[in-house]
Amino acid sequence: MQHLYSTLLAVHVVISLSLIGMILLQHGKGADMGAAFGSGSAGSLFGSRGSATFLSRTTAVLATSFFLTSMGLAWLATNKSGSTGSSGGASVIDSFEETDNKIPVPPAIDGSDAQDSSTSGSGDIPQ
Repeated sequence: MQHLYSTLLAVHVVISLSLIGMILLQHGKGADMGAAFGSGSAGSLFGSRGSATFLSRTTAVLATSFFLTSMGLAWLATNKSGSTGSSGGASVIDSFEETDNKIPVPPAIDGSDAQDSSTSGSGDIPQ
């Protein structure tokens, strides 16, 4: 299961970087706004884009793959069974309760010292 998780995580990172690259390569709708005013082609700015280009189709495929790998990683993370998870999909509180969470108790104060300081009446430190 750990091998599948690592492989899916690596594919997810490659897809996300590719998706970022494809989005940055595309020509935006508003990129021709400066040239569009006064040239008569301003209708294309607010109208339909026409047919999808190779870059837009590739971006759509990468976005779909990104969402699928995200859901796959989420499913694998919640359904882990092995030594990699804290307790195989349990909550953090459950894993904390399973550990030895006893708080160390400081050593008790000797009763004679406590009585001497309380009965002496002065603010001096008992010797």
